[in-house]
Order: sequence, then C-alpha cells, then structure tokens
Amino acid sequence: MSSPTDPKHIVVIGAGITGLTSAYRLLKNASTSDYSGPAITVTVVEANPTVGGKIRTSPFGGISAVDEGPDAYLARVPHAVALARELQLGDDITNPTAGHAAVMHKKLHPIPEGLMLGVPTGVMSLARSDLMTWRGKIRAGLEPILPSSGDHKDSIGNLIRQRFGKQVQQLLVDPLVGSIYATDTNNFSLAMVPQLAALATGRSVLLTARKQMKNAPKSTAPIFETPRSGLATLTRTLNDAIVALNGQILTSTSVQSISRSGKGYIVDIAGETSSSLHADSVIIASPARTSAPLLKSLSEDAAILMSSAEHSSVVMATIKTVETDLPKLAGLSGYLVAKPDQDRVTAASFGSNKWAHWKPSDGSMILRVSLGRDGAPTHDLIHEWEDERIVRQVIDEVSRHTQTTITPDVFRVTRWPDAFPQYRPGHMKYVDAVESFLLHNAPGVFLAGASWRGIGIPACVAQAEKTAQCTTEFLSHLQD
Repeated sequence: MSSPTDPKHIVVIGAGITGLTSAYRLLKNASTSDYSGPAITVTVVEANPTVGGKIRTSPFGGISAVDEGPDAYLARVPHAVALARELQLGDDITNPTAGHAAVMHKKLHPIPEGLMLGVPTGVMSLARSDLMTWRGKIRAGLEPILPSSGDHKDSIGNLIRQRFGKQVQQLLVDPLVGSIYATDTNNFSLAMVPQLAALATGRSVLLTARKQMKNAPKSTAPIFETPRSGLATLTRTLNDAIVALNGQILTSTSVQSISRSGKGYIVDIAGETSSSLHADSVIIASPARTSAPLLKSLSEDAAILMSSAEHSSVVMATIKTVETDLPKLAGLSGYLVAKPDQDRVTAASFGSNKWAHWKPSDGSMILRVSLGRDGAPTHDLIHEWEDERIVRQVIDEVSRHTQTTITPDVFRVTRWPDAFPQYRPGHMKYVDAVESFLLHNAPGVFLAGASWRGIGIPACVAQAEKTAQCTTEFLSHLQD
C-alpha cells in the first residue's frame, strides 16, 4: 500500500503525439524549480513496436526521410511550433516552397484567392475562376443580402449550402475541409472547425469572413512547417526527452483492462510478459473506439458511447516518377478532388514541388496520393486492396487528372485503417457526456487526442498540454 508521500504514478495509454506530449509535459513541469505538485512517475504504454502513432517517416526513392502520414503542421497555431522549439528542433525546421494548389473538377482549377477554408471573403475571385458556373457564382454573390439562415444543425454542409449554394459547398469547402478530415462535410460538426464556426456568428458569413481577414494581423510567415528530417523527428525527440526525464515507455505492449483499486487504478498489460501497473491517474490517448473496452468496468455508459465512435480509413500511396513532361506541373503543390469527380483518389501532393528537401537528384518527382474517405461503400474498402491494385488506381486517376503520363519508378503504400475520427453533428455533446461519466465514475481517468477535440498536430499538442495540467491538479487534490 502506497503512502501519501510516495510519488504519484501516471499511466499514459498511447504513444502518438498526444500521449508523448502529455508524458513529456508532466515530467518536464515536475522537474522545474517552481513546481509545487506531488512527485510523479510516468509510464507510457504503446501497442505498436515504435512510437509516433500516425506520424511515421522512412526513406523513399533515394530521399532519407519521406513522411508516410502528415508531412507538416500549422505554423500559425502556436502549440506545435512552441513544442518543436522547446525540443531544440529549430535548426531542422523548414517550410514549403512557393506554389499553388488546385481543385480537380473536370479539370484542374487553381484555388481562388481570398478563401477561408473554402469560404469566400469576396466575389471577384470567384467571378474570375472557371471552377464554378455563372449560376453558382451569382448564387454565392447573393450571400451578403440573404436573411439570417435557419438552423444548420451543426453541419458544415448545411451552413455553406444555406448561405452560398451547392457549388461553393461541393467545389470549395468540401474539398478543402474534407481533405483535412477525410470526411463528408454534410455529416461533420461545424463546431469542430472553429474557423468556420466563428463565421456563423454574424448575419452574413461572407462579410464576417472578410472582416476577420481584414482585422487579422498581417503576416508573411509560412503557414506550415516541418523538420527536414521528417515529422517523426518530433516524436522521436519527445521519446528521448521522456526517457531523459526518467519516464518509462513500453512499446509492443497492449493494455488489457483498467480496474479500480482503492482511490487508484490497476492497468493490466501484456507485452513480452503480462503484468499489472498501479496508477494514481490514467491518460487515455488512444482512439475512442479501440479504447472503449478498457473502460467497461469503470463506466459502462462511457464505454458504450466510445464504442459508437466512427472513423474513416485512408491509404497513402507514395510514388517516384521520372516522366519527361513533369515540368508542366511546375509550381503546382497539389490538388484536391471535388466529390462529384471522386473515384478513389481524394488528393494528390507533388512532394518534390512542395518541399525542397524532397527533390531527387535525378530530376524525378515524388508524389503523395491520398485515397479513401468517410462514407465509402463498405464493400469497397480501399485499404484492403493489394499494393499493386492501389498503385494502378493512382496512376490511372492522377494521369487523367493532370493529363500527364505517370509511370511509377518506385512506390510505397501505407494503410491507415480507422485513422480519421469523424466528428458528427453534435460531437461536443458526445464529448461532454463521455467526460461527465468518467468524472463521476472514474475520477483521475482523462481522455485526450484526435477522437475528442481536433485531429491536427497542434490540436493534439494543445489537448496534451491541457490534460497534463488537469492531471497534476487532480493528483495535487488527491495528495491533500
């Protein structure tokens, strides 16, 4: 039996960016001279053989580090930027080269200027673009004079169609937001995209967006950044920092169950051997649906809600191609495929145009192509296809979209099953309900990560920082 003066033990489940940041922040804060909380120990448990979760980097096509998942994070949101600098990665940081993106709708169209996640802030850039029909442009231009909308039912698609019409939703907002979340904006929570939710507060979405853009601080700073050595540098450095702070990371180890033990918890794990960890607090940073069974004995209501979480699966095909007509794609960083034009490919990134450190010395190009989305037919699960079939599909579609013959010199297929949590309309009520059940039935068990309050790296880092703070406060009260 532990005494009140013994160090408090926190078990973190999941060694993706959220779990690693939570563990690091707990240990880092506890090591400072002004720390007044209880002494702590931290154990991170990860089922996979390596840390990083959806962040993965490996050699490809003669380049030492090409990402298999996300390849950058937002630089204009402070959380990931501050963490990278704290970990002394600043000298390794780079930004995308100048380039423009396009939307594929019958052909490639440059994305019009003056958009905020696809929402127009003016009508002239739409008028100059041939992406939309004149009927669609006129409908969008009526937005500022329309009366206030009816209830959009927390659906991005509903709001945008009500205000701008079908074409803005299908050809601008859905490709841009849908590519970030691998989702259908008709069935995605507006509240979970704060930039768009803020635009719905005024009578006119367009005028509100224009005002926000006008009042935003002028900045020439890049929108994205990443380590030249790949995003996995961030998670590997976190791993090393945790170990240096005397934290423990158990890989190839799965959590079997969590049960109450007095005021604390017993976490049963299975790796090389099976054992049990005593925990004064538990941070669950693994996906909601896969974590649900762990909570059955603590809160059946929370477990039932978490088991209902929906996810979409995607595939990332990375291809090195050496075609002689690639120069006609110069300056194009990539494109998004509008829903009416989608077959399997949803987006393509011209990696060697986007990142200077991804330019092969032989003049070839590295492409990263995303396939799969929310709502794909269950009988047609792209991540279950064989590699060769996926690559053939990619070559066929990208060649058709770009009117360029694409022949793979080298290819790599990375499958991400159930990788993207889907925030259905009313998602925050769902989050509040789960957390309320845990607060009542399992105090000291905290949830963080992509399933809850944002999937981007900055959002996950922010959740981890907040969860670390809440955990310390809980343990301080426990000590009292």
